[in-house]
Amino acid sequence: MSPVRLGVLGCSAIARRRSLPAAAEVPELVTTAVASRTREKAERFAAEFGATATDYESLVSDPDIDAIYLSLPNSLHHEWTRRALDAGKHVLCEKPLTGSAAATRELTALADEKRLVLRENFAFLHHPVHDHVRRLLDQGRIGPLRTFTATFGIPPLPGEDIRYSAELGGGALLDVGVYPLRAALLLLGPSLSLVGATLRMDASSNVDVAGNVLLTADSGVFANLEFGFEHSYRARYALWGGTAWLGLDRAFTPPPQHQPVLRIEEQDYAEEIVLPPAHQFRTSLGSFAQAVQQRTPEEKRWVAAADALAALVDEVRERAVRVEAA
Repeated sequence: MSPVRLGVLGCSAIARRRSLPAAAEVPELVTTAVASRTREKAERFAAEFGATATDYESLVSDPDIDAIYLSLPNSLHHEWTRRALDAGKHVLCEKPLTGSAAATRELTALADEKRLVLRENFAFLHHPVHDHVRRLLDQGRIGPLRTFTATFGIPPLPGEDIRYSAELGGGALLDVGVYPLRAALLLLGPSLSLVGATLRMDASSNVDVAGNVLLTADSGVFANLEFGFEHSYRARYALWGGTAWLGLDRAFTPPPQHQPVLRIEEQDYAEEIVLPPAHQFRTSLGSFAQAVQQRTPEEKRWVAAADALAALVDEVRERAVRVEAA
């Protein structure tokens, strides 16, 4: 099959450092054009990745582009994903897909109607370590699962960072909090109920800078999720079962050369399972390209997960107890 011709909408840091270098290593993809708010930035990106510089409107309407990789500020995700779908383009959108469940459902329904691939780019989902964790659970390695915990925290950001802008869809919940939530959906299934939530608010920016969420699954498993960007770095999850505990560090953002280590602890025994490194951004982009080429039925599960995540985020924001940051 011919490579998928990719248009890049938004010249973000994640696009430059992770996604576009990974796309260059995917044979099924060719980066064709890059659009930014400023011509100068688009030209810098285009020169670096062998593409043509253009503007938003021209990129979306270009008949020589098959798919859009979208990495704009959160507040623009809904509008430009909708425009891309309306123009017949497949879309890989950086998380979160939108800022609300209603807006997400609108986009997933539109993609289904037009038979287009629409994915939310959680690269960690494409790392094989999580399949290994699932196999261990299914084999009963830790006994009946009782509790799932997940944490994603990063140090404070520069004051001018867009993640401190309420108008641009900033805040810790949409930036780092969605990772533990998405991991809970991955490992516990879609039937999750919110028990309680707390968000710590920064008065000067009016965005949440940290949070804690407690969920229960239909199976009775508890999920305790923590996140924020006022912490030392931590990205991990753990599963506590009836006979053992299983933990994974660097769960969400491992570099390509990182060898994941699964630690299993029992009362009088511990072991570590070291797995091969994997390039999760390259795998995510490759999976997207193959989905565009093959239109596989499994796309429905990606769409359903996006809807479920957006519904959880909505509920957290509506019901969370808010406290002011010190």
